[in-house]
Amino acid sequence: MNAVGIDVSKGKSTVTVLRPFGEVVASPFDVEHTESELKELARFLKSLPGETRVLMEYTGRYYEPIARYLHEEGIFVSVINAILTHDYKGNTLRKAKTDKIDSIKLAGMAIDRWLELREYVPEDEVRQTLKICNRQYNQYNKLKTMLKNNLIALLDQTFPDVNKLFNSPARKSDGHEKWVDFALKFWHCECVCGISEKQFKEKYERWCKRNKYYYNADKAEDIYAEACGNVGLLPMCDSTKLLVSQAILQLQAMEETLAAIKAEMQRLASSLPEYSTVMSLYGAGELLGSQLIAEIGDVTRFKSKKSLVAFAGLDSPPDQSGGINKTSKAITKRGSAALRKTLFQVMSVILQNSPDDEPIYTYLDKKRSEGKPYKVYMIAAANKFLRIYYARTKLALVNT
Repeated sequence: MNAVGIDVSKGKSTVTVLRPFGEVVASPFDVEHTESELKELARFLKSLPGETRVLMEYTGRYYEPIARYLHEEGIFVSVINAILTHDYKGNTLRKAKTDKIDSIKLAGMAIDRWLELREYVPEDEVRQTLKICNRQYNQYNKLKTMLKNNLIALLDQTFPDVNKLFNSPARKSDGHEKWVDFALKFWHCECVCGISEKQFKEKYERWCKRNKYYYNADKAEDIYAEACGNVGLLPMCDSTKLLVSQAILQLQAMEETLAAIKAEMQRLASSLPEYSTVMSLYGAGELLGSQLIAEIGDVTRFKSKKSLVAFAGLDSPPDQSGGINKTSKAITKRGSAALRKTLFQVMSVILQNSPDDEPIYTYLDKKRSEGKPYKVYMIAAANKFLRIYYARTKLALVNT
């Protein structure tokens, strides 16, 4: 019985091997994440007499090279949430933290939880790539919001409220928005009101045809009237044009990046067996459905629907001591923040559309009619949605 604790960091790991009753097989030593050193580590662990189990923490993507390599070498590997290690104090009152101490703690925890350890199974390539795409999409989306707010603030000094002139949705092919493309051409209100209305309408019509946008003569008249009623604070000069055009080009590049990642996410998600089942759930469109699949992964890895709810951090465990029972308690949030965000967006879609024949909305509306606060009924509905998701997708995966 050899308990191996591996504290993982970027590029290297610290390894400790213990046996029951405090026997030290190998004091903490470092292993670089290179093929030669990982091969030597696997050879050493295989040479140990008796059963060997390795325990390590989820640490971003750092743990994957060593966990995958040892798993492929036929060594039992278990990967746990860092919260579990943090809560495991061991046999000390000192609050010290080093890589050596953490590896010893993991080895001791492996001995104590020997029978409870779950074997690590690497994600398949499609699911892993889909999850990375989703995380990158969320990061780029934050940057897009920053760039858009910066552009609006800049245009308020050259062409106020130009962003309110159009309500067309973003184009699916490249993610471009009409008002952004319009502002690249007509970056100052004097670009419009500095010419006659007839000239502007002709110019605007040519621009619409060139950029593949629908032309409307009444809309052109409204734009001209809006531009004539505005006053630009910044002068119409080359310096101002440079600032506006560069801000727009950066935003357009981000929109194109998001559109490309979104298309790739849909392609990857559609190749998975549960895709059609997830798409049938109300509120899970092309983007949100792909994000749900990305963040939840293979649903069969969860023992029950409660495990999935806990993974999302939406569970509210009981709190009882003696004769005291707390009936109201906040959710743990000890789970995937990205999944909770996606679920909240799905609930927002359901709430906005208010489909009377959908069980999720019926449940949500019931909680709302009971006087529950906004966050309470949204979380309750998300919890129910996850349970339905678990039941349907697991059935679909089992039947494939």
